[in-house]
Amino acid sequence: MPYIQARLTIKLDETQKDNLQKKLTDATSSALSKPKAYIMTEIEDGKSLYMAENKLDKGAYISIKMLGSTSKPACQTLTQSICSILANDYGIDGSNVYVTYHPVDLWGWNGSMF
Repeated sequence: MPYIQARLTIKLDETQKDNLQKKLTDATSSALSKPKAYIMTEIEDGKSLYMAENKLDKGAYISIKMLGSTSKPACQTLTQSICSILANDYGIDGSNVYVTYHPVDLWGWNGSMF
């Protein structure tokens, strides 16, 4: 917890995936005050994403599930960080990025509940 699911239209090599995972983990840990040791990330590249009925050459959908809720300012900070990472490192403009937040009340790990 949190679980970051990143869907990108572009294809990434393993090094790029590793770098993106690290940057998303760092940004999420910082903005949401969550320990890095509990953050899981999934990266799906080469996905077809559409906005306003137009297929995006470069776009992303980032979904973040987290135990409990967080503040809107924390989400704003994280959204800005994610959009900056995607723009600066992968050429994905923020206007082609959606970020959603999903609080979860019950979360299990390692045979027990948080």
